[in-house]
Amino acid sequence: MKKLVKGLHQFRTEAFLSQQALFERLTHGQSPDALFITCSDSRINPNLITQTDPGDLFLIRNAGNIVPAHGTTVCGEIATIEYAVCELKVKDIIICGHTLCGAIKGLLSDSPMDHMPTLVKWLDYAATTKRLIQDIYAKEIDDEETLLNIATQENVLVQLEHLRTLPVVASALTRGELNLHGWIYKIQTGEVFAYNPDLGQYDRLSEVSNPEGAKGRFRLSESASI
Repeated sequence: MKKLVKGLHQFRTEAFLSQQALFERLTHGQSPDALFITCSDSRINPNLITQTDPGDLFLIRNAGNIVPAHGTTVCGEIATIEYAVCELKVKDIIICGHTLCGAIKGLLSDSPMDHMPTLVKWLDYAATTKRLIQDIYAKEIDDEETLLNIATQENVLVQLEHLRTLPVVASALTRGELNLHGWIYKIQTGEVFAYNPDLGQYDRLSEVSNPEGAKGRFRLSESASI
């Protein structure tokens, strides 16, 4: 706590005062550029990796960057997405997974997690990801790290599909007012990879020719280099 309190004081006396004009503008409302959905992992800082300011990103964070599909539950994630699309009129939604993800590792693990029953139920919203790994990839790949990387990539695509089932998202997409994007942040190098539906694989973001997100179901290419 001492570190946090010291940081609060430093923010108020240095960062806040040096950007006072920005914070003054934010008192009049918000108009974020995008809704950014990512993992709760403490190693992920959306504003840092995108070099954005307060007010630029509307954020959702949870274990595994999960979006429950329409009709499965009523939860804060779906309510927040509705607000972002209907009220804030965001033009882009990004689902950003990351390497070394503990939630995905837990999803793939055969070890019991009885001490975290709520997390087990939450990860059911990524059950499709687990099934894809078991039925398609695990038959040919036995390296756990490789499977974890593939599962992380697949999970972003699965959650994009869930996102498209939400009525407010489906409507905005049909009207051409919204774009969806699937990203992977590589903790080891700081690189960000975006899913390219034209190629059916992830590429470094600067190399993506059409980063508009998944329009349907695409398989990962073996050349994905995350």
